[in-house]
Amino acid sequence: MLNFTRSAVVVLAGILAVEVTAEPLKFDGSWNEQGFLRLWSNEYSLGGNQLGVTSDGTVSLLYRPVPKSAWNSTMASWGWSVAQSVAVTDLTRKGGDDRNLAIYFVFMDQGDAEVLAGKSARRVLKNASTRALVYVWGGDYPRGKVLRSPYGPGKLKTVIGRAAGKGAFSEKVDLAADYKRAFDTSLGVLVGVGISADSDDTGGKISATVKDLKVF
Repeated sequence: MLNFTRSAVVVLAGILAVEVTAEPLKFDGSWNEQGFLRLWSNEYSLGGNQLGVTSDGTVSLLYRPVPKSAWNSTMASWGWSVAQSVAVTDLTRKGGDDRNLAIYFVFMDQGDAEVLAGKSARRVLKNASTRALVYVWGGDYPRGKVLRSPYGPGKLKTVIGRAAGKGAFSEKVDLAADYKRAFDTSLGVLVGVGISADSDDTGGKISATVKDLKVF
């Protein structure tokens, strides 16, 4: 007969609750590509649990709104892999910051979320209360380091996930803790998620995948 302490039961219940409430963000028709100025677009292959990304001297953002049931998410997890990588770049320099992958978690105030729910990435990112954590595979920085993004100063913060190079990894991040470190305040509601690859500055090529993206 199994004999659990009260504390063990509480921990187990918490684990089970996280598993039950995790919200998979499928790679389906919910995603829309957002280009940047006149730059050529990346190639994205939507495959349900997995997204294929090819960037050949190109850059763009693939974005989807988050269901209202997941607005209060404070954690996220995903797998990502890179088979062909761009070179190491300075991620703080606008126009010279190629990166293999960037995953955006976009937050805003509750009131603004009610008005802008389901709107385009361009519309959401222009909103005054919008802030985004951008987890990046690129550059050559310590894992977890927070950088000021050269785009949308004060609104976007880069969090280093992996240094430039090839490989495959699974990630689990604490959005609430990282948001506090990046912006020194509590996060708003999670309204959208974006994925980007950027190879236009170095003329490199990226072949990558993202899979099993979840928020909870």
